[in-house]
Amino acid sequence: MRCGSRRGRTAPASEPLEELVIFGGFSNPHKPHPRPAGAKPVAARSATWRLGDGAARSVSNDSGQRRILILGLCGATSFEMQCLAGSKLPDNIGWRWPGSYTVVEEAEDGMAVYSDPAAARPIYLTAYQGGWAWCTSARTLASLIGAPVDTQRLACSVFLPSAPVLAGSRTFFTGVEQLPPGSRIELSADGSSPRCTILWRPDADSAGSPVPRLRSALTTTVALRVAADPALSCDLSGGLDSTSVAVLAAHALPPSGRLNAVTIHPEGDTSGADLHYARLTADAQEGRITHHLLPMAAEHLPYTRITAVPATDEPAPSTLTQARLTGQLRWLRTRLGSNTHLTGDGGDSVLFQPPLHLADLIRHRRWKRAADEVFGWARLRHHKVLPFLADATRATRASRHQALATLARTVGMPGRNDHGRVRWFPVLPFPAWAEPTARRLLIQAAREAVAAPDKLPGLDGSVRVLVDEIREVARTAAADAELAISCGIDLHNPFLDAAVMDTVLRTPIDQRPPLHAYKPQLSQAMAGLLPPAVAARTTKGSFDADHYAGLRANLPDLRALTDGHLAGLGLINPTSLGRALCGAAAGIPMPLATLEQALAAEAWLVAHHRDPAPVWTSEPARSTH
Repeated sequence: MRCGSRRGRTAPASEPLEELVIFGGFSNPHKPHPRPAGAKPVAARSATWRLGDGAARSVSNDSGQRRILILGLCGATSFEMQCLAGSKLPDNIGWRWPGSYTVVEEAEDGMAVYSDPAAARPIYLTAYQGGWAWCTSARTLASLIGAPVDTQRLACSVFLPSAPVLAGSRTFFTGVEQLPPGSRIELSADGSSPRCTILWRPDADSAGSPVPRLRSALTTTVALRVAADPALSCDLSGGLDSTSVAVLAAHALPPSGRLNAVTIHPEGDTSGADLHYARLTADAQEGRITHHLLPMAAEHLPYTRITAVPATDEPAPSTLTQARLTGQLRWLRTRLGSNTHLTGDGGDSVLFQPPLHLADLIRHRRWKRAADEVFGWARLRHHKVLPFLADATRATRASRHQALATLARTVGMPGRNDHGRVRWFPVLPFPAWAEPTARRLLIQAAREAVAAPDKLPGLDGSVRVLVDEIREVARTAAADAELAISCGIDLHNPFLDAAVMDTVLRTPIDQRPPLHAYKPQLSQAMAGLLPPAVAARTTKGSFDADHYAGLRANLPDLRALTDGHLAGLGLINPTSLGRALCGAAAGIPMPLATLEQALAAEAWLVAHHRDPAPVWTSEPARSTH
């Protein structure tokens, strides 16, 4: 694809929401097309359909030949919606309001999709019967065309998840691609090539301070969720991100309302630091929060029943911890009657600086600050200063394209470990259990990435890296939302809203937080709302011990997964992977990230091949309006 620069109803607790909300349509509004069984038009005469009861609003011009649809939760007022009907849509419509939504413009000769800049609501496309079919679910589109799993995309997710650029627009299904985020994509009725214009670009904005802008963006996006469902619940983990979301939600409720906030903890142990800070927060809110403690037992350990996950568009980030997540969500549903749940997920990606920030400081000749941050980063990492300084200096001389070309030459080489280094594309050690086929696929993906033009050229390196990372986190979080809906919970991550991301990434270099600082912008933005001890916190509790305990407890089941779909695709050696699992369970030091990615991918493949594919039908459907 060529790109140029320039809630609906909430169910009672006794009736879990078991159907994921999916939107889709076709580029030719005049030709009859199939639709997923149970899907209905979102509005009269609309070619866009909806499966489930998700929020969708529409407005048409006087002739009825042009229709604007906003799909998903959006803070636009009714008056603002009406203003869209008779005028050209503004370029910033995809991040103009709080919420997570997609805008569709329907006309007689085709349609245009305005995609979410954060990719929290990814849109997928495939060619179909001389035209184009689009959908918010890649797996649903794959069932329409009978698409198999894309092995190259799978290899990238397992062996090089730290370089999402290698995936490009590929999805986990051959022939189904992801539309570029933050863009206007025109799909003609005649099936001609889509025309794509990049609309969102996070250039620095020096007007005003980024701190009040962050507070405003986060406050409005949390308040939008509270207005949609005042009975929602929130994580209260004791960390800065979830605590901020919970406190903002509590303050958005009417005076008589109380927020259900939940802190999980090991069964029989209420002495942890996270629980201490969560209690401080709840106690300081003057009756706005009802604080619930949820103990987690041995059956909730990581790696437990990982193949019990439902089939999703891609491997869900919470696959390995699904027993804990689904246990929490089902408890929220049955004990508290929650329909909607807010988390602080995504805050780390949005608010932390990547190491490449050091190279930006040198490139912009901020010599003193660069030196201060190199020393601070070295102290934090317990490393010598000179290697970091040398890394940062070398990085200033390498463009993103040059770094990609280097990656294409070196990907799959054993022994390289860039953890904590100043790199465009940090690489973890290539595992001994990977087959040669995996390396060949990674090289091919890297070469394709080198050949593709950068859609956001000229940005500072740290900003460009964050764009890729946030979009990767936001898109994969959609798979976690699919997992959550199977438990009857509508899961939201306010930090991943496009308006929040846009606010943070436009921060000028002199106002960006230091590399070694712990989210100072958020602490300042929440001034007066958080207890001082919570605002000053610089660490978060670790679940590493739980991971090793879960690995040991579930080792027989995990070893059985080694000779499965990934092995059948020629990506892994099951014997070598089994040895690596045994070594990790025995406590032998080794990087776990790639091993965990392989297990999550295998669990996803099991679920995908086990669960029935979405069914499409050609029977007529009545509009929901």
